[in-house]
Amino acid sequence: MAKLSLQLKLGQHLTMTPQLQQAIRLLQMPVLELNTQLQEALETNVMLEQEEPPESAVTSDEPEVVAGEDREQVEWADLYGSGNGKENWSGSDEPQFDLPDTSGNTLHDHLLWQLEMGQFNPRETVIGQAIIDYINDDGYLNETLEGILEILPAEANFSKAEVEAVLCRIQGLDPAGVGGRTVGECIAIQLQQLSLLEPGRDLALKIAAHHLDAVAELDPATLRRNLRVSEEELANALALIRSCHPRPGAAIQSEPAEYIVPDVHVHKQDGRWVVEVNRASSPRLRVNQAYADMLKGDGQHALLRTQLQEARWLVRSLEIRHDTLLRVAISIVERQVEFFEHGEESMKPMILKDIAEELQMHESTISRVTANKYMHTPRGVLEFRYFFSSQISRDDGNDQSSTAIRARIKRLIGQENPVKPLSDSKIAEILQSEGINVARRTVAKYREAMNIDTSSERRNETRH
Repeated sequence: MAKLSLQLKLGQHLTMTPQLQQAIRLLQMPVLELNTQLQEALETNVMLEQEEPPESAVTSDEPEVVAGEDREQVEWADLYGSGNGKENWSGSDEPQFDLPDTSGNTLHDHLLWQLEMGQFNPRETVIGQAIIDYINDDGYLNETLEGILEILPAEANFSKAEVEAVLCRIQGLDPAGVGGRTVGECIAIQLQQLSLLEPGRDLALKIAAHHLDAVAELDPATLRRNLRVSEEELANALALIRSCHPRPGAAIQSEPAEYIVPDVHVHKQDGRWVVEVNRASSPRLRVNQAYADMLKGDGQHALLRTQLQEARWLVRSLEIRHDTLLRVAISIVERQVEFFEHGEESMKPMILKDIAEELQMHESTISRVTANKYMHTPRGVLEFRYFFSSQISRDDGNDQSSTAIRARIKRLIGQENPVKPLSDSKIAEILQSEGINVARRTVAKYREAMNIDTSSERRNETRH
């Protein structure tokens, strides 16, 4: 017969409370999904209400958080307000789901973005960047091809034909007409994008090239005689010309930017990099205190008591989300100051474990925070995960980020001699001379990831 005995065992296990589960779920949500969730909560839970923006909030003095200061000394109320009427609201009753910085939404930025997104090889990208630098706010190129050629690296042996070819591609970007050197060329670029069957197109092109002065002088009779066309034909052509924009760049300046809603903003102030949570991206919720007070001492209304507890959990979970986002963003900015100052080639190697150890969080938490979260920076709207990369060792003991190495490879290829493009082995040799221990196959892997052709293919492209 089996003998029965009683044994005690000690053990530990983690129990996920409903509040913790909710906090984790909200933490990994992107802004738009979070807003949907909050709106549903407002509609179904009477114990929740949206904070009304106080009138004094138009001139908000909400403090900023500076990367590098002691985060442990920053109180929660100082970071996010405590209902004292100093929150950063726009003054409207509805939250602002997108606050574009129109001062940064320039034609220059718009063209560089298209250059980066388009099928431009590294050599064309170098030329394209130089051309875009000389396009003014109206959309006109105010430098000659010879002048642009002079500012390009001499060792790369660029030709005027290459510059002209890239200019033609730039002139095909948005907005239509950009890159023209004269009003006539600007209008012609726009007309060329019309269908070949468009009535009056060819005549309009002819007028744009040779007879714009007569159009400006409002002398249609002289135009008809010189061009030997009917009144109807001239009317069609002039209608097409008048439909063109003489200042195409102005269209970009006047339209609000459309981009991913950033979770945090990063900018430089008084020589230091400042990080702020974008509190305007989501509605601010609080417990309806009037309803909560009515339940005190009342043992009934079980449903309302459940909703009250859920409302408290949600408000606290949102606080945890904002606090964690801010801490992670500050840590990233502190580690990547060189990137913000100098660009991709100064990116530091960084993995999730680095941030997790610094903030004493689990790596899975950092992974949730950085997924589908974005920061608005002077270098564009960047995903948190963009700043994480593997490392390559250097002879001097300072590790190099793989992102920085890819940027260095792209710049080397962009400045190479087209007659003798750099092979992967030669690029590896150059990097090794700079103290970066990278193999030829690693260079090839990075080059292929950036969709850059081999040296032989780049040489053939030049010949064509």
